[in-house]
Amino acid sequence: MECSALFDLASLAKPLVTAPLALSHLALDLDRRAQLGFLDRREPLTVRQLLSHSAGLPPWLPFTGESLPVQLRRGFPAGAHPLLAEARTGTSTYSDLGYRILGELLELETGGPFRELGADASGLSPAPWELAPREIPDGPDAAAWRLATSVPVPPRGPFLPHDANARAGMCGHAGFGATPRQMKRCLEHWVASGFPARMAVDAAQAGDGTRWGLGLQRSMEGLGRFGQLLEQVPTYFRGIHLLVSETESLAPPLPESGSHPGAPTDWWMHFGYTGPALFVRPSDGTCLCLLVHRRGPGGEMLDHRQLQARRWAMLTDFIEGIR
Repeated sequence: MECSALFDLASLAKPLVTAPLALSHLALDLDRRAQLGFLDRREPLTVRQLLSHSAGLPPWLPFTGESLPVQLRRGFPAGAHPLLAEARTGTSTYSDLGYRILGELLELETGGPFRELGADASGLSPAPWELAPREIPDGPDAAAWRLATSVPVPPRGPFLPHDANARAGMCGHAGFGATPRQMKRCLEHWVASGFPARMAVDAAQAGDGTRWGLGLQRSMEGLGRFGQLLEQVPTYFRGIHLLVSETESLAPPLPESGSHPGAPTDWWMHFGYTGPALFVRPSDGTCLCLLVHRRGPGGEMLDHRQLQARRWAMLTDFIEGIR
């Protein structure tokens, strides 16, 4: 907790900023098609779907300043990149676009800019920041951007988020940062306000059998899943625990994972593209948050499996310390 570095929270903005605001200001089951311009969509479009990633929206599209309905009508090179994939309504497909829409809805219904709404509600810092986070190279979103549009990728900046969409001004799914002290205060408020329990409801299921609530994913106990570790945290061990690491060394390899996610646990979770991770047990408010970077020993960006190994090692050390 002595660390004063700023961590780019990336997608942890979804459960800590956007979902709480949506649950506080928006009706969950109202059809939003007309309000958002999805006039050729056959199925209703609801906040419940958007929060649970089950609205049938693709994972990602470049934020060019156009409205999302216009982009979807024009089409995109589906299959050209993992981020450019089609989705099906009712099945969870993790999508930044749903949270982009939630950000727009919140601005429409409150009359305030999302950046200020989020900062006031969470205590986190919206970009651009006064303190620069640890830099990592451009990621897959920058490569997918070039496949999907001729609009140039937004320029980098040391005080802007790493995510290309966030650099372009995306609201809802990224764009917030925190020092460890800020993060601890945010988590205390988040838990005390009862948001974990409101978000931790089985709302939709992904094609691989994993489950999503209203802004959090259910942690499963299958082989090599984080639920395996989290189930070792005793029920008498409670509270908010912030684990901070600025290491750039590689962690031991992840354990082998099974093909089936296994049974659901009492834990729910969310990951940030830049490294941070959030695990919460809503039944008693126990919360474990990892503030960790995604940069490797040579300044490279760790791939997904290497990043998960770093998170796994941090959690393992923490659980062994409890014992």
